[in-house]
Amino acid sequence: MKYYMVGIKGVGMSALALLLSDLGYEIVGYDDDKTHKYTEDKLISRGIKILNGPNNELDSDTIVIHSIALGEEHPEIVKAREMGLKIYEYKDMLGKLSKKYKTICISGCHGKTSTASILTHIMNDVCDSNYIVGNGVGHGNADSDKLILEASEYKRQFLTLSPEYVIITNIEMDHADYYKNLDDMISAYQEFANNAIKMVLACGDDSYTHMLNVNAGIFFYGLNEDNDIQARNVEYTSDGTNFDVFVEDEYFGHFELPIYGKHMLLNMLSVIALCFYERIDLKELSKSLKKFEGITGIFKEETLNSNIIISDYANHPTEIKYTIKAAKQKYPDKKIITIFEPYTFSKVEKFKNDFINVLSLSDRVYVMDINYDNENPIDYPNLNSDVIINGLKKGEYIKCGMSDKLIKYKDVVMLFIGSKNINNLLDEYKKLLIK
Repeated sequence: MKYYMVGIKGVGMSALALLLSDLGYEIVGYDDDKTHKYTEDKLISRGIKILNGPNNELDSDTIVIHSIALGEEHPEIVKAREMGLKIYEYKDMLGKLSKKYKTICISGCHGKTSTASILTHIMNDVCDSNYIVGNGVGHGNADSDKLILEASEYKRQFLTLSPEYVIITNIEMDHADYYKNLDDMISAYQEFANNAIKMVLACGDDSYTHMLNVNAGIFFYGLNEDNDIQARNVEYTSDGTNFDVFVEDEYFGHFELPIYGKHMLLNMLSVIALCFYERIDLKELSKSLKKFEGITGIFKEETLNSNIIISDYANHPTEIKYTIKAAKQKYPDKKIITIFEPYTFSKVEKFKNDFINVLSLSDRVYVMDINYDNENPIDYPNLNSDVIINGLKKGEYIKCGMSDKLIKYKDVVMLFIGSKNINNLLDEYKKLLIK
């Protein structure tokens, strides 16, 4: 059987392609996008062909999967429909897979990728699970009955899933181009949580998760005293975070981990809670966590000359706040210089004041043009990154070709936050530093 994947370079689609390839299926991909080199390189290294023009790869034994970004009227989908082939949208294929396996879904407006990455690391050590993570990482094991999925709330995609466990890291207004308001968002999480067969693990420090009424039962984790799973005696240092875990007031174990920021502590606690309820041995868990080396695309660090360079994919004000605070915890004596690429006009329009507030935690801020992907700039007249820059006391505009603005900084943390063009700017900056 062959899968033809339209929009294969997207992080979710590429992760799914890697899983299906591991399970022994032939994979051929198509994408209009000439960028996304990170996912493209991973796919090609696995022998997966990627096309960007009309093809002859479709036959009667082909199943077509397409991303939400390339819809039903895309020429490749029209052609497949005319041939009478089976066609699945990405979310529907995940739904089919979730019924086949004992599935753990990680959801939440922030922290999904970090949490899923920690959990897949542990599960790989314990039982080599299948998984699809939203940073383009996917893996398949034909002998495993477990599947770990990052579950997206965007356009209610996660409602196709049939999980045993659901983790909810937080609920916050996002995707203003789709959700009417926060109540609409909460209603989507309510419906999703009720799909859980065994239990829901939700961050109890988040007030909105307490509004959920879950059929399978809900257990709360966090730092507050009323949580079922608590982190106590927490110590944040430049080396990481130390804490004790209590489950229903009973001591479970002590952890000393190289993680930074309260958000990462909470993400880690959700995974520890799931491992407790899955009866994973504490010694195995601790041993695995000590080997955890970080998350692809999240808080990636390197040192060049006297500067610490951190790149992070974050596009919501809350995520940016987490990233800046984590940098301050790890490097308390260094200035933070943030270079930010806003993502989507709708998000900037909805959260411009929040962006200004969190970016102001930095010592200096540079803001790029808005990266909009599927939105039309015509729908947002007179909206550009100036609405953020003009609200900052220490902010200015930057774009590719202007990285020389950054050369004057010495012995600082350079924080590059964004997902697309910012990577080109980062490459420019690093080349200038090396010279």
